[in-house]
Amino acid sequence: MRRPTEPLLPSLSDAFNAVVIGATGGLGGAFVHALVSEPGCERLFCTSRRPENNDAFAENTRAVHLALDIEDEGSVASAAEVVRAQAGKIHLVLVATGILHDDITLQPEKSWKHVNADSLDRVFRINAIGPTLVAKHFLPLLADEGKAVFAALSARVGSISDNRLGGWHAYRASKAALNMLLKTNAVELSRIKSDALCVALHPGTVDTRLSAPFQRNIPSKTMVSPEMAATRMLKVVNALEPSDSGYLIDWDGSRIPF
Repeated sequence: MRRPTEPLLPSLSDAFNAVVIGATGGLGGAFVHALVSEPGCERLFCTSRRPENNDAFAENTRAVHLALDIEDEGSVASAAEVVRAQAGKIHLVLVATGILHDDITLQPEKSWKHVNADSLDRVFRINAIGPTLVAKHFLPLLADEGKAVFAALSARVGSISDNRLGGWHAYRASKAALNMLLKTNAVELSRIKSDALCVALHPGTVDTRLSAPFQRNIPSKTMVSPEMAATRMLKVVNALEPSDSGYLIDWDGSRIPF
């Protein structure tokens, strides 16, 4: 465990403002817990669909909880306006939302025989379109000077060149689409804010609800807790340089080919 005063993000401003999208998820919640202990984090905005019904972070008095539904652009725009009014500029946005399966009908496809339009539509809306709407409204809020990072959780299985097994059509394709959308945003962002970055992050295999149904096939030594994943991803964010913008970055800081 790191000491509470040992900073993970010294490369950001001495008093930085951060936003966690999907703050009540397994990894999103771990990001929140790490950031409330970060010495330089002055304001922390935590969003979820229904924050009024979730007391998971009630003890974190430094965090401001906002409603944001990534499938509703009006909701995204409203949350961004609150952040703008209260903080002005922000230095870190972490989008920790995503879907692979649910407890009802959505499961990753084993072959093309299981592909259907409804599942593709839902997975793309949450994994690719939602984060892009967040980028649309939050990229303009990134600080004009000094390092600022917009990062969305992606996945190695979204790499086209790394696909050797097939299957998981909707999830793979949605993450590949997310990678392209973030790359496009990074190109445009570099023209107006040279020190700002827009990246995709692969956190590795994390012990959350997303991976739970598949954990028996995952070697235990390769799976990490949400807390460990959050810590090492924030260290990756800290080490990022402007030249890393637009890339898919692995949990160890290396680039994953698209």
